[in-house]
Amino acid sequence: MRGATPLTGDFGQQLRRLRAGAGLSQEALSHAAGVSVRSLADMERGRTRGPQRRTVQALAEALGLGDDEAADLEKSAAMGRPRPRAASGPAVPATLALPRDIQDFTARAPALGRLLDLARDADPGRPVVTVVTGQPGLGKTAFAVHAAHRLAPHFPDGQFALDLRGMDPEPAVPRDLLARLLSAMGVAGASIPADADDRAGLWRSLVGDRRVLLLLDNAADESQVVPLLPGTGPSLTIVTSRNALAGLESVHRSDLALLRREEAVELLTRILGAQRVRAEAQAARDLADLCGHLPLAVRIAGQRLLSRPHERLDKLVARLAAEGRRLDGLQAGSLRVRAAFALSYRQLPPNSRTFLRRAALAAGADFSPETGALLAGLSYDEALACAEELTDAGLLQSDAGAERYRFHDLLRLYAAEQTEAEDGPAVRDAALDRTARWMLRRATAAALYFEVDHDRTAQHGDPDPDGAPAGREEARAWLETERAQWLAALRRAHGTGWHRQVLDTAEAMHWFSDVNQHWEQWVEVFRRSVDSARSLGSRREEAVHLNYLAWAYNLCVHDPQAALTTADTALVAARDCGDGLQEGWALGYGAGALHRLGRAEEAHSRLREAARRLASQDSPQARLAELTILNSLGTLLRHTGRAAEALDIHRRSEQICRTGIAGRTDELMALYHAVTRQQIGNDLAALERWHEAEPPLRQALADFEAAQMPAWIEPARLDLGRVLSATGHREARETLIAAHDGLAALRSPLLVQAAAALDALDQAGTVM
Repeated sequence: MRGATPLTGDFGQQLRRLRAGAGLSQEALSHAAGVSVRSLADMERGRTRGPQRRTVQALAEALGLGDDEAADLEKSAAMGRPRPRAASGPAVPATLALPRDIQDFTARAPALGRLLDLARDADPGRPVVTVVTGQPGLGKTAFAVHAAHRLAPHFPDGQFALDLRGMDPEPAVPRDLLARLLSAMGVAGASIPADADDRAGLWRSLVGDRRVLLLLDNAADESQVVPLLPGTGPSLTIVTSRNALAGLESVHRSDLALLRREEAVELLTRILGAQRVRAEAQAARDLADLCGHLPLAVRIAGQRLLSRPHERLDKLVARLAAEGRRLDGLQAGSLRVRAAFALSYRQLPPNSRTFLRRAALAAGADFSPETGALLAGLSYDEALACAEELTDAGLLQSDAGAERYRFHDLLRLYAAEQTEAEDGPAVRDAALDRTARWMLRRATAAALYFEVDHDRTAQHGDPDPDGAPAGREEARAWLETERAQWLAALRRAHGTGWHRQVLDTAEAMHWFSDVNQHWEQWVEVFRRSVDSARSLGSRREEAVHLNYLAWAYNLCVHDPQAALTTADTALVAARDCGDGLQEGWALGYGAGALHRLGRAEEAHSRLREAARRLASQDSPQARLAELTILNSLGTLLRHTGRAAEALDIHRRSEQICRTGIAGRTDELMALYHAVTRQQIGNDLAALERWHEAEPPLRQALADFEAAQMPAWIEPARLDLGRVLSATGHREARETLIAAHDGLAALRSPLLVQAAAALDALDQAGTVM
């Protein structure tokens, strides 16, 4: 073939060089040799240092090696295989009895039922293999042992249990495990073959026609399991592993989940007794929650309390509620949650350990490989590989529909402990700063897609242009998905004194915030930007961001008193720096707050003043502000019984929309036009011109839906539903129910009005 110089030494390095020389990917070599991709990866990384002779032969053939090269590869593999122990005496028949079943085994009924069905319905000629996987502490071994005891009567020819020691620094090797199985089957020591492949063949021949149950607990990987599996016959093998063992073919899988809350409380009850749990029912539920519904943690908490019969449950709840002490509290005798996690952590290669502990610094319930890469200081591809490895190891959970990952609460605490122990404050802070700067740049660039004055053809300053969101919809998706991350970055920037970055990001968010008015955190965003403007001594930016904050108080958290105070402060700042535009906005936001406080005359006066102030300015920004103020003025007039005047004001607004504003896109003007149409529809409804009101409201709703603005969609849907109710339209109930549900999701105060409209429809007795 290539005439390459034979390589000796580390098997993994040699295999990687030979594969690269052959121009094969891991996937291609896996297919050609019949070896799983995971097993190949483990060999090349050095996790499997001495694969079986049969595996090496298959790899050599797939690589097209000559005799000398194949022999050299086998020599490297042989050097990595464990040496057989010298016999110390005559062979003694071994027993591999099932471990003791636990009497308080709880839940898992569906998974157990599926396993029982497998045993009953199995093809007599085809062995059944089921793999039980999941994160540390899920009770995989307890489940497998309990299932084996339940299944034992179906397998009268023997039940054998082996601990494969997959979490040990040196897991058990198939050759030794096969010797134990053969001995348990009655094969004398002198008759057990020396070669691992021969032992596997003898094992398969002995169990080929027997009903045998085999429990292989704590498996490290596929290469450890495969030689132990029967080839034919009516046997059942249960394999447990913290790793996914994705390379095992033709197997059934039981991926154990966390307990439900009521199941966790039931486990506590079985350990402590019903009377003790009933006496502190809420504390028992809180304890289950603090244990994250993880069976090991719940069991440890129960055993700890069982050993202290006079200790109250709420005392342990109070101890565990302090996150920094939670793992300390979850230990009882030799049972320790921290130790269970440490077993898996120590098995990881360096990059994956770094990724795991740094990912615990991510904000929010889940995180992307992108965030993990930034925190760990890895490339995206390296981070993705680590995330997948950690998922296979049961240390992370992957999202079913997106490339995102999350921790169990207790595992996050453990990973955070490792960050403190192995990285220290300086490294941790550097990782957080690096991530925060990147996130703020990406968030700012993404938000600028919604900025009406921004040149959309210009570069937005994204830190990774090749991976940046392309267009408004992708930008929206990123900003919504990564909300927790960029908010955390903004907090860190503010706390660290990066005030210009805070202001730039908050300013970019101004138009995007309209898309998600229901986000309460806009108050936090604009509070921080106001503070940053003050720190920089910029009175004009202070006025701008105070107005944004007044908007957020009015529309996001529905706090008109705070909105009025903030708008008044913005008005003073705007007048101090002579900014007429911000003065107009401050008057308008203050008027909105006054209206909500029931002070209609004061609100009317401010809106008139704001309209006059803005009309005297020539900028496009002033025209948009004037349009908003006119719509607000008309709404106030309608609410105070002057619907005809309101209609005139809103017709004037509509004319501005149709004429357009210089420098403003048709898309933006269409959105303002939709707001105006909604107000016109409501004016007509107030005048009881119901049939005239319906078309503008339908059009406004359609426009808001097209723009994907839920905070605007649902109020418009409510307005339309009320008009349809007045006309006896068959869509009225359906529309009002949809509005009610949508407003509930937004936590909008308009929910009360939606409920009242539905009640009125019911009382009217109209059949829709």
